[in-house]
Amino acid sequence: MNRVVVLGVGMHPFGKYPQKHIKELANTAIWAAIRDAGVDPRKIEAAFVGNCLGGVLLGQESVRGQVILRHAGFKGIPVVNVENACATASTAFRMAWLSVASGVHDVVLAVGAEKMYIGDTARSIQALTMATDVEVAGNMGLQFTALYAMAIRRKMDKYGWKPEDLAKVVEKNSYHGSLNPYAQFRKPLTVQEVLSSRMVADPITLYMASSIGDGAAAAVLCREDLARKWSEKPIVRVAASALRSGQGSLLEAHPRESTTWLTAREAYEQAGIGPEDIEVAEVHDAMAPAELKLYEELGFCPEGEAVRLVREGKTGLQGQIPVNPSGGLCSRGHPVGATGLAQIAEVVWQLRGEAGDRQVRGRNGIPRWGLTQNDGGFVDGDTAATAVHLFQRLD
Repeated sequence: MNRVVVLGVGMHPFGKYPQKHIKELANTAIWAAIRDAGVDPRKIEAAFVGNCLGGVLLGQESVRGQVILRHAGFKGIPVVNVENACATASTAFRMAWLSVASGVHDVVLAVGAEKMYIGDTARSIQALTMATDVEVAGNMGLQFTALYAMAIRRKMDKYGWKPEDLAKVVEKNSYHGSLNPYAQFRKPLTVQEVLSSRMVADPITLYMASSIGDGAAAAVLCREDLARKWSEKPIVRVAASALRSGQGSLLEAHPRESTTWLTAREAYEQAGIGPEDIEVAEVHDAMAPAELKLYEELGFCPEGEAVRLVREGKTGLQGQIPVNPSGGLCSRGHPVGATGLAQIAEVVWQLRGEAGDRQVRGRNGIPRWGLTQNDGGFVDGDTAATAVHLFQRLD
């Protein structure tokens, strides 16, 4: 297989853009990625375009990717439409990676875009609840917030986690988001502000939950040998790409039996490294306290010790393993079809040393190894899709 690198990344800032069409959001991200790559756009041979809710919210079905790419000025190349719940963009990225790794294409584009502000918040929330088996669970009155709340409550009862521990995750990530010009929310929050915000689903308060948003992100991928010819920027290789669907109960699984751990283990084996090698990570904190659970499931700490990492500042910008330097889903924002590629863009910037005020420090300066973890949907009590990607900065 070919070695594949991320030649360029780009984003449209996440937020509320009632006057902008999804085509405009995507166009900004696409051309930012192309400029970052420094590649002739005529060399792009295919595009993999992720969008999750456009059919339900915008009435655009079947050819969303072709509509987006035509607006961006691309004609004639194959365009693949990708939809995989909140893991849509990372799935589009994986398909782009596979096309280059397999030798089918040399240079490709991965795009994720979502338009969730349509003037009807209830309709947007209803669309999110459809990412499950609607025949089985659609009328149970449960939203994802409640499922997360049950999983976190179980951890609190088992390990003695406190509400303050959950709020510390938000305090950390909101500070990170305040440094990120692409973030939807730029205000640092205190533990007390988080705990005082409205209760949504005990123990999750309003500031612990990600909100709806608009945004887009994109990446240009190519063969490593071409990147060395075309770019003078640090080369970031896609060291591993793993994707799984859920296998069991989110509430019952031991951390080392969870879908996230199995997906991460597959990625670690592909790359030939372990969790101890990761120097920066972007994880799927759709409800901020879920980040604690993911520390265990990604192998960053033993079972039951996740809160220690937050209490001791080890997952902050200058910590041992910085997590969500972008601000995560609750601060950077969560336009669902774009989230996975926003995570990837952040890790690429971090590995290049281009993250500005939120730049993390690796063990020997600029970090060498980064991870992204992106979930999507719920089926049969577990995530419908989990994607884990590993990235390595090459000398």
